[in-house]
Amino acid sequence: MSSLIIRNFMRQQGFTEEPDSVCNMHFSGLYFQPRIVGSLVVVGIVLQFFSPVAAAALYLCLSVVLWWNVSLPKLNPFEVFYNRALAAPKGRSTLEPAPGPRRFAQAMAAVFMLIVGVALLEGWIITAWVFEALLVVAFSALLFGKFCLGAYIYHLLRGRVAFANSTLPWAGRQSRVSRSSAP
Repeated sequence: MSSLIIRNFMRQQGFTEEPDSVCNMHFSGLYFQPRIVGSLVVVGIVLQFFSPVAAAALYLCLSVVLWWNVSLPKLNPFEVFYNRALAAPKGRSTLEPAPGPRRFAQAMAAVFMLIVGVALLEGWIITAWVFEALLVVAFSALLFGKFCLGAYIYHLLRGRVAFANSTLPWAGRQSRVSRSSAP
C-alpha cells in the first residue's frame, strides 16, 4: 500500500490518484532523475575546490539539460532512459511527460544551477556557495523527505495554498477543501 507521504508527493508533483501498485512504481521512477542530478550537484561542490571552471561547466550542462526537460518534457533524457532501459524490460509502467508543478521545479533547479555556474566562472564564490546550499537543501528535502520545494512553490504561486499545504509530507488525510482545489 502506498503511504500517505508518497500519495501527497505524487499530488504535489501534479499527478492524479493511482492504484497503490502503480503509484509506488511511478514514485520510484520519478526519483530516478533527482537521484542522478542530486549526486551530480555533490560532485560539482567537491569539484569546485579542484577546478572551479570544470565545476562551472558541470553546473551549466545540468542547467541546459533541465531547461531541455522543461521545454520538451516528452524528450526528457532521464525519463526516456528510464522508460526504455528500466521500466519496459521489467514490465513497469512508464513515466509520462512531467506536469506543470514538476516542470516548474526543474526550471527552478535549472536557474539555481545557471547562477552557480556563472558565479563560479566570475569568481563570485559566496554567491556560488549560497545557491549550492539552496540546491543541497532542496535535493535533500526531495530525496530524504519526499518534499519538492519547487512544486510546492508552484502551487503557492497559483493561489492554491490549501492544496499546497495538503501535499506536505507531514500533512494528514486530505480534506474536502484540498480535494476540490486539486489541479
